[in-house]
Amino acid sequence: MRVVSGSARGCKLQPVPGMNTRPTTDRVKENVFNLIQDHVRGARVLDLFAGTGQLGIEALSRGAACCDFVEQNKTAYNIVCKNTQAARVDDRSTVHRAEAAAFLSHAPKQGFDIIFLDPPYGGRILENALLQIETFDILSTDGIIICESAVEDAFTHGFSVVRERRYGATLITVLHLRDGGTDEEHENCDLPGQL
Repeated sequence: MRVVSGSARGCKLQPVPGMNTRPTTDRVKENVFNLIQDHVRGARVLDLFAGTGQLGIEALSRGAACCDFVEQNKTAYNIVCKNTQAARVDDRSTVHRAEAAAFLSHAPKQGFDIIFLDPPYGGRILENALLQIETFDILSTDGIIICESAVEDAFTHGFSVVRERRYGATLITVLHLRDGGTDEEHENCDLPGQL
């Protein structure tokens, strides 16, 4: 597991010991950032289910302004701290040891331009996080949410689908705020900031 591009390119990141986390593969990560590359520079980022912190670190390496990492597990929290230091992005990082719902309830209104959601597969964790993001209005007007889920995981949300890509058993969904249109009207549109 490494940083793919940017100022920390090639930096090896520590995994979280055990089987409780499921790191995004380098291939999927590279493809995700190819989808959103024009949106990253200067962005305020939230890596909500941080795990190793690799998604937020990749964004910082590619020029994001800052990133809040949220991780409840103590071991994973410590790994995020070590990885941000190893990638030399800790000066633009704030690492929170907190449960996702608790963090979202106190997050700044329209405080984030990019939100990464890569929770454990299955259940309603992803759907609940999207509901809270919408309820607490923490996504900026032109912001995007990148969801990683299992292909078979169904979730509903109050956002428009911009892009959807399948990588084996993994589904990447890029969302943004609804503007009155339907999801079908947005499936092939450019990401905010790329118009």
